[in-house]
Amino acid sequence: MKLDTIVLAPDSFKGTMSAEEVCDVWARAIARRLPQARVRRVPLADGGEGLVEAALHILKGSLRQAQVPGPFGEPLKVDYALLPDGQAVVEMACCAGLPLVGSRQDPFRASTWGVGQLLAAVRDQGASGVLLGLGGSATNDGGMGMAAALGYQFLDEHGRPLEPLALNLHAVRGIRPPEKSLGIPVVAACDVDNPLTGPQGASHVFGAQKGAGEDGRVWLDEGLENLARVMERDLGQAVSHVPGAGAAGGLGAGVLAFLGGKLRPGIELLLDAAHFDQLLEDADLVLTGEGRMDGQTVHGKTPCGVAGRARKMGVPCIALCGSAGDGVEAVYGAGIDAVFCAVRGACSFEQIRKSCKQDMEMLTDAVLRTLMLGGQGR
Repeated sequence: MKLDTIVLAPDSFKGTMSAEEVCDVWARAIARRLPQARVRRVPLADGGEGLVEAALHILKGSLRQAQVPGPFGEPLKVDYALLPDGQAVVEMACCAGLPLVGSRQDPFRASTWGVGQLLAAVRDQGASGVLLGLGGSATNDGGMGMAAALGYQFLDEHGRPLEPLALNLHAVRGIRPPEKSLGIPVVAACDVDNPLTGPQGASHVFGAQKGAGEDGRVWLDEGLENLARVMERDLGQAVSHVPGAGAAGGLGAGVLAFLGGKLRPGIELLLDAAHFDQLLEDADLVLTGEGRMDGQTVHGKTPCGVAGRARKMGVPCIALCGSAGDGVEAVYGAGIDAVFCAVRGACSFEQIRKSCKQDMEMLTDAVLRTLMLGGQGR
């Protein structure tokens, strides 16, 4: 197999390596095994962790900071990108993400309030628009917290204000909009295409990883159904079955209803910005990957977005990941030609963190050796 030009297009490996670090590891292995090969690096994100870093790599701009509350109200300093065209790129995960809660997982009380404050902060600091990354959330509030931080009120059956938390989803009987809107356009980059409610909705698919048991997932789904009914009646937005509305615990629906925003697949936004199709024109191989690949990877995640572009251009695409889960075989229908995993056996996440770079470099070298048997020799 000819390997003159290799494109590196990974997502971050959450909790272990950024997309930039993954590119570093792959590039080292390629330089050792194929020193004459040209390497094109495109670190990516699909809307979750790493979107700010990927946007800065592709579009340049400057890194800025804001202070906002975290999922349980704790003060945080968070990063966002301000691009040359005046648009801000922010990640909801930086103030409402799963890594922030640790063992305190509680989707009934974790809030997106900080997301609303972050949007207001970037507006006040001069942003002309926002690309909001939806992914990696600890929340399941349908965007109630975000909306309340921007002036919305959620009312119970007696017209009294409710605390904007998921534990009050069932009690919402009215929504009172603020006098002034956010005032700048918002496009949300989604890392999944799930609807808000139902068997493939936010609560049933992602609730368990946020700490909700089976009964809790049913309860949260019914609560989001109630919120969606009130959104449609009071705000004129039907959101339940919109692809991506279930992203980030229903924050996708909140972007539509509370911000009048748009939902786009995050990976497609970045691939377009990177002129990815042009990078593939004379490529011999694409490497992509993420920390864990499974059946959800085909629903808007980076590896399948990359693989779809590669397939159209006739370029082989191999995924190198940390581990694989149930349903991973679905990625073969999305354009990935082979999947290889770096985790060598049962071990703790702390062990994985310590050895992840070494394990990935060994895996990359082994894959390259295998490919070279097809034509280039040792």
